[in-house]
Amino acid sequence: MRILNVGGGGREHAIVEALHRSGADIYSAMGNSNPGIARRCADTLVVKETHIERVCEYAQDKSVEMAFIGPEAPLEAGLADALESIGIGCVGPSRAAARLETSKSFMRDLLRDNSIPGNLEYRCFDDLDEARSFIHDTELKLVVKPVGLTGGKGVKVEGEHLDGKDGVIEYVREVLDSGIGGGAVVLEEKAVGEEFTLMAFVDGSHLAPMPLVQDHKRAYEGDVGPNTGGMGSYSAENHLLPFVLEEERDAALRTMQLTVDALRKQGMPYRGIMYGQFMLTKDGPRVIEFNARFGDPEAMNVLSILDSDLVKICEAVVDGTLTPGLATFTSQATVCKYVVPAGYGVSSTVGAPIQVDEAAIAKTGAKIYYSSVNTDGDMVTTTSSRSLGVVGVADTIDEAEKQCEAALGYVRSDAITVRHDIGKSELVQRRIDHMHQVRGE
Repeated sequence: MRILNVGGGGREHAIVEALHRSGADIYSAMGNSNPGIARRCADTLVVKETHIERVCEYAQDKSVEMAFIGPEAPLEAGLADALESIGIGCVGPSRAAARLETSKSFMRDLLRDNSIPGNLEYRCFDDLDEARSFIHDTELKLVVKPVGLTGGKGVKVEGEHLDGKDGVIEYVREVLDSGIGGGAVVLEEKAVGEEFTLMAFVDGSHLAPMPLVQDHKRAYEGDVGPNTGGMGSYSAENHLLPFVLEEERDAALRTMQLTVDALRKQGMPYRGIMYGQFMLTKDGPRVIEFNARFGDPEAMNVLSILDSDLVKICEAVVDGTLTPGLATFTSQATVCKYVVPAGYGVSSTVGAPIQVDEAAIAKTGAKIYYSSVNTDGDMVTTTSSRSLGVVGVADTIDEAEKQCEAALGYVRSDAITVRHDIGKSELVQRRIDHMHQVRGE
């Protein structure tokens, strides 16, 4: 099977490694030169992933039979539609179905109009005066989200990033004046609880769920500092999380199934990866957002323990023959920690060399996935974004965390940083204790 990978980040490196294990003949179109992806590919094209015509020409030239689209930007640009129009099936939804991620107002309206459980109270605005009146009148604590894509860094929360109602109004003004995320905002009630991620393969009708993962967005240890694209994540050996009950996971999966059903009924069947980010509250899981692709870093967690043939799963997604049992995972825990340039989240150190001893990392049992780096011979150097992810895989979260830390000892630089607390027992226990408090137990 000749497969086109689209994207050059850590998420796509994890996808490519899983496709490689399945024996695929891989070609890649990516906006950077990822050394981990390049070594697994028969050929690579460095091109902006939203250059639809060029990517399609490349796919035809290489006679690829199927494409796996990693990032959100080419989905919004309609790459899946363009590839399918030339006979190349895609793991990645159409532009219309991808609005589940690319338009937060579309997503909220879809849940509301179809009475899908898990929605939050919300209002959408493109006028500052109307938004100001609502903000002054509501007693809700608010979350401000630009309607469109902002690279996962546009969300701000009252009482955390924003100082009271006046802070909310000023950020709304900033979004509307600047035009970021489409120049409109969604104001949502602030949900209280613990976040978790549930991802699934989807063929337009059926879902094959993956293990739950918890991501960590804050830049610094102790869950403080600016929001980032994600500093790391962990999953448990039973594929739940220590603070999530089976029935709570099932409720989240039910919400995702109903969302897939609603999209199909509206003539936009969803095929690809569906990412559900939920807040587990005292009233059960509530939808924070949907993404139309794998999470990054969460893809590294689940694909590191994928026990099935990813190529066969992709074929079932494209053909509409997916069954839940087609995607199986080993009964192991994972801990992923991102190595990022010093200052990441505020002002990254660019061009700093990183020494990576891949052979020594392999001996620890951990896995490494390159993300946004430049190459200089055998040396990689930092860009302004995340550099590489290291994933420990073991029988328990604690053992996986220790393996991850051992592997990190073989990644050396004077200008990198890591959130070492991710996956440690103290932080996991804090999540458990918080949910006991939220539930009133």
